[in-house]
Amino acid sequence: MLDAIARPFGMLLMVLYNLVSNYGVAIFFVALVIKVILLPFQMKSKRGMMRQASLQPRIAELQKKHGTNKAKLNEETMKLYKEEGVSPASGCIWGFLPLPILLAFFQVIRYPLTTVMGVASSLLEEGGQIIETLMRIEAYNPEGISAAYLQIHQAQVITNNFSLFEGIENLSRIDFSFLGIDLGITPQWDFLWNADVARYGTWVAGFVLFLIPLISGGMQFLATSLNKKLNPSVLAEGQAKSMNKMMMFMPLLSVYFAFITPAALGFYWTISTALQIVQDLWLTKVFTKKIVAEEAVKNEERAKKEAELEAKRLETERKKAEGLVEQNPNTSKRKKIKSSKQGQIEKQAEWQKKNAPADAGAYEPSRVGNRRYARGRAYLPERFGVIAAGEDEAGEIAEIDEYYDVDEFEETDGYDDADEYDESDEYDESDEYDEADEFDETSREDELESLLDGIFGSDDDAEEDT
Repeated sequence: MLDAIARPFGMLLMVLYNLVSNYGVAIFFVALVIKVILLPFQMKSKRGMMRQASLQPRIAELQKKHGTNKAKLNEETMKLYKEEGVSPASGCIWGFLPLPILLAFFQVIRYPLTTVMGVASSLLEEGGQIIETLMRIEAYNPEGISAAYLQIHQAQVITNNFSLFEGIENLSRIDFSFLGIDLGITPQWDFLWNADVARYGTWVAGFVLFLIPLISGGMQFLATSLNKKLNPSVLAEGQAKSMNKMMMFMPLLSVYFAFITPAALGFYWTISTALQIVQDLWLTKVFTKKIVAEEAVKNEERAKKEAELEAKRLETERKKAEGLVEQNPNTSKRKKIKSSKQGQIEKQAEWQKKNAPADAGAYEPSRVGNRRYARGRAYLPERFGVIAAGEDEAGEIAEIDEYYDVDEFEETDGYDDADEYDESDEYDESDEYDEADEFDETSREDELESLLDGIFGSDDDAEEDT
């Protein structure tokens, strides 16, 4: 599958090389063409990332509001993305496109005969015309060369002895040098203390090849830092640490691969990253203006919508107060129950407000607790000259069972309780109840004896008869 992707890029490199006759310049134009092809996808990725960055303040508010409730936070965040038409993965998916292209270009670099020129692989196998001709050339020495990069060495030998290979289909010359540097050679990581000058031709050429991986890593670090600055995001502590590790990992990965592969790959990676930086700066400038304009329109629409909702709410409250609101027959049972409960709560609050005393210290004799007229509106505790047992003047429970002073209820219109109600005149125990008179035992016996005498006669009469 990788060969199928690599073949078009190989053909592109061969066309550009035939036009400019310089391998390094051809690689530059290949990187440029690839960036142009990927530009629509990169624009979509950049736009998504910038839209997400513009939502970070609102996401930060959600994190403060639902920081401990991760499920609710995720739900509200996805709801926000949906309302704003932003896909959280839009910036990541298109951002991975350069990776398979880089791997495909690696195939292009290490297989120049089959992938770039399109030579049949059978010609390079044992018994093939190309391999048989190469075996007769003294300069061809495959020993000590990795099989992964053998075609680079074969292409160099063919270019230097191309007269021996004329007539072979699709075979052509290709020179891997650029500004006196052989981009087909793998850089030496220990060049500073163990330089193999004979391999590079000159010490300067070897030093420049040594710098290519370092420049590639530096450009990758610059691109990552710039991307983080242009697209700020609110990350948790663990996510921030992971992002910092990624910022260090990608440049180191770039340096590592550039030291173990031909210098052409590191050169392409450097050019591609430099173009990526320029592209990011340009897209940021373009989309910043567009996003600001879009945000202004959305804020205006949001404010207009909120104003309409507020007007509807006020109108609904007015109609409720006037009793003009009719219940929708299609309202669900759940909403009806909720509305009924809300109505009960509002009625209870209105009743409490209406029946609450104007002054907390006001005396209302008819009130019992929060029941304002529990004893009736015309209730007066002193109506009959006595406070009801079990209450004091403030209506609170108390053990009171006493009469008011008579002087407190004197009437000024000729009515005097003292004249109408006098215990000394109306009730005199000495006159009405005298134990000495009522319960005299001797008088009681006399009355009984006289009664019996009247019936049976006295003892004196009986003696006279005898």
